[in-house]
Amino acid sequence: MSRVPSLNSPFLLGFDEIERAMERTARTAGDGYPPYNIERMARTETSPERLRITLAVAGFTQDELEILIEESQLVIRGRQGEGPERHFLHRGIAARQFQRVFLLAEGMQVDGASLENGLLAIDLIRPEPERVVKRVKIAVRD
Repeated sequence: MSRVPSLNSPFLLGFDEIERAMERTARTAGDGYPPYNIERMARTETSPERLRITLAVAGFTQDELEILIEESQLVIRGRQGEGPERHFLHRGIAARQFQRVFLLAEGMQVDGASLENGLLAIDLIRPEPERVVKRVKIAVRD
């Protein structure tokens, strides 16, 4: 595994949180279930540019899926219940639980989520920030 270069340059002030986030994501990147896609959706006349995360969650119902925003993380959990009324002769499809976590940049917002044909789609937007220029007054001290 390659190490991410450190952000300890004297010109990068206050970026220690980003370095910790990068280390955390490098540790959790190994689990491949459920598989997912991330795509950039173009801006239209009615909606801003957005990102769409699509997870393959075949076999999960809407009630067995949970989407949370915890601090600056998007957390998606799936828990399938065991039905006592089912008697399997062969069980090749496991009722597997999962948790998938995505770290969100500041300002990212969840625009919505939908479940269709075993695919859970979550749309993220980042509203355009206002450009702010602030003049800092210099105090003279003798």
